[in-house]
Amino acid sequence: ASEISLLGGSHHHILGPLGIMPAKNIAVNLMLIATFLSFQLYRRSDKVATVRWAPLGNALLIGVYVAAVVNIIFLGVYYGYFTNTVYKVGSSVAQVSTTLVVIVAGLVIDTLMFRNAKRLPSHWGRIPDRAQYALFALPIAFTWLMALMGYVRSSVKTHWHVYTVMKDNSPDNFIPTIGYAGNMITLVTVLFLLCVLFMFWVANLSGSRQAKPDATAGGEA
Repeated sequence: ASEISLLGGSHHHILGPLGIMPAKNIAVNLMLIATFLSFQLYRRSDKVATVRWAPLGNALLIGVYVAAVVNIIFLGVYYGYFTNTVYKVGSSVAQVSTTLVVIVAGLVIDTLMFRNAKRLPSHWGRIPDRAQYALFALPIAFTWLMALMGYVRSSVKTHWHVYTVMKDNSPDNFIPTIGYAGNMITLVTVLFLLCVLFMFWVANLSGSRQAKPDATAGGEA
């Protein structure tokens, strides 16, 4: 609590505006659109559109994405920070509707565009090294962030087992600082990922075979 008060609490002069719901609504809806875009790219990865209007369809789809992103940001910023609460809550409905329009429009355009598409051969297991590094970095970031934010959320209750209901009256009650907890969480995360790497290394050993002894060399000996 003392650290939060030193930072200005929920009214931080720089980060305070990011803590209200309109900012979170913007972030969540943009994340949903980005997730659907990655799904759409995955569906297109082994197909080539054969319809004549494919360039027009792609341009239309890009326009839908750009318009949706601009609309979501505008609704969140304008109605979230410059209007009263009624419009602030109502803008979230329009943001969700915009995200749904992107999903429905993307599915309809892709279904019509790739109905008789030419399929390319797929080669599983061929992935660049940088892509493997990026995939491995994702669980590292998720594990690290979830552990740290989980501690921050839990430490807010300080020395209460149940906040304002059941207090920890033991003489050894202690809440580690965020810096100390961050160091411990980093250590645990690194150790966990080292264990995962060790298991992958052991699993790969089963695929390696020893060279067969040279029969002629053994006979001459």
